[in-house]
Amino acid sequence: MPDTSDHPLRAAWDGARAQVRRGWHILLTRGPSKFQFWVIALMIGIAAGFAALFFRKGIEALERLAYGTDDPSLLHSHIVELEWYWIVFVPTLGGLAVGLLLHRFTPDGRARTVADVIEGAALRDGRVERRAGLASALAAMITLGTGGSSGREGPVVHIAGLISGWVSRRINADGITGRDLLGCAVAAAVSASFNAPIAGALFALEVILRHFALHAFAPIVIASVAGTVINRLEFGDVTEFVLPSSTVFEFYVELPAFLILGLVCGVVATILMRSIFFAEDVGDWVQSVLHLPRWLRPALAGVMLGVMALGFPHIIGVGYETTSAALTGSLVLHEAIVFAMLKTAAVAVTLGGRMGGGVFSPSLMLGALTGLAFGLIATSIFPDVSGSHTLYALAGMGAVAAAVLGAPISTTLIVFELTGDWQTGLAVMVAVSTSTALSARMVKRSFFLTQLARRGVHLAAGPHAYLLSIQSVKSLMRTPDNPRAASEAECWTLIEDGVYVDVSATLETAMPIFDRAGVLFVPVVSLGREGAAPELRGALFHVDALKAHNRALAAVSEEEHS
Repeated sequence: MPDTSDHPLRAAWDGARAQVRRGWHILLTRGPSKFQFWVIALMIGIAAGFAALFFRKGIEALERLAYGTDDPSLLHSHIVELEWYWIVFVPTLGGLAVGLLLHRFTPDGRARTVADVIEGAALRDGRVERRAGLASALAAMITLGTGGSSGREGPVVHIAGLISGWVSRRINADGITGRDLLGCAVAAAVSASFNAPIAGALFALEVILRHFALHAFAPIVIASVAGTVINRLEFGDVTEFVLPSSTVFEFYVELPAFLILGLVCGVVATILMRSIFFAEDVGDWVQSVLHLPRWLRPALAGVMLGVMALGFPHIIGVGYETTSAALTGSLVLHEAIVFAMLKTAAVAVTLGGRMGGGVFSPSLMLGALTGLAFGLIATSIFPDVSGSHTLYALAGMGAVAAAVLGAPISTTLIVFELTGDWQTGLAVMVAVSTSTALSARMVKRSFFLTQLARRGVHLAAGPHAYLLSIQSVKSLMRTPDNPRAASEAECWTLIEDGVYVDVSATLETAMPIFDRAGVLFVPVVSLGREGAAPELRGALFHVDALKAHNRALAAVSEEEHS
């Protein structure tokens, strides 16, 4: 055979392979350049957009299969024609499947949500749990496809986190890069879910990353636009909700009414959030008292939802049909009030019963119903100075959702993008501002941050508080062989006085000891069995802890302002 080792094409091919290997090595060791990062952001945006699209299609396919409907958007109208036992059976079976799935693939039987993605961004360099995350996504799809009363944005955001986490691990991304990639994926997933590119980008910055750093803005926008393109290729350039031809706003005269509406929506949002937390606590208590297996809890929640749906089928699923009815003024006053109360109960049962799903879509529905009820009352009392009652439904939708998410900027924009109505911005902004101001005083800033606080993860206070929880005592202590180690005799004296910290603890535990004892160092010990003497491992000096914490704060500040 002829020798091809010196052939020009062969040489060019070998050179190209060498360049690719060199580029990959640089990417892994030095991180991506700005151009490379933008390309990666685009790829992640496309992947997250398709993931959101497939998730939505999967829900619709399950709804068609479970309920036999040809049009999932009119599911509530179809359910009334079904036999009563089927209405109860479908969510019960779905809950059982969710329970078994989460029991098998998660350590605690709990579906992962947006709160876990926020925690991953703050504490885990932008990574989220893979095994539990995949199980949670499938559980949410089953929940929503079989009648669960929750939303699809939470699971989609977590799926986006799985995609960005996989990429971050492949390129060995550092914390800043990992968080930025997570923001790109979330922006694309949200924009693909709701055809809302502006709100998708700002949601990632405002809710997930919780800063508006300039270095993250461009790639997040690129990914968000990519996700929107995926949505529009499938569904076209159409809004999620279609409003009446005009929503009349009597401008300055009506502004006080929208201020009051915002306060009402803040209360309603707080009731929704606290109802979910109350349902979780009741579920934990019942499960503990009756010794129920954790896989049975979602099935019991499904039974309750099925029974509720016999009289009020609008509680089933995401609820966009009822939300559209509220935005178009197709409901009367008592229907809006009753539907809002029952939707709150249904969402609490679904999430308290540890089925899957999110809270954004339910909060949109609840807000639209609240706004419609308020608008019907306001326009009947002051008919001569009032505009359309559907405008109150639009403002209420944004106000409740903003209060629940703790995201007034992105929620205001997503309401505009969901409806295509940009002419009523002043009314929506006024209602959103008062609702978020009120609800933030009643919970830990938002539903997600309150969820984390209930698990002992305190992010609402900011980096100066939560960074203490990720800095280990072991990594900062001075061991006995350190030239500047503490005196062993002094350490044992402090230990006898009860001043010491466990080697597995973090600065969150250690720093209060310094304040309480007023010492320069705290002995670090390994605690054995109860009654056994502790083993001295070293000492944590106050100055070392402060220096480490200051370095961490400086790094966070640099990231947020770069």
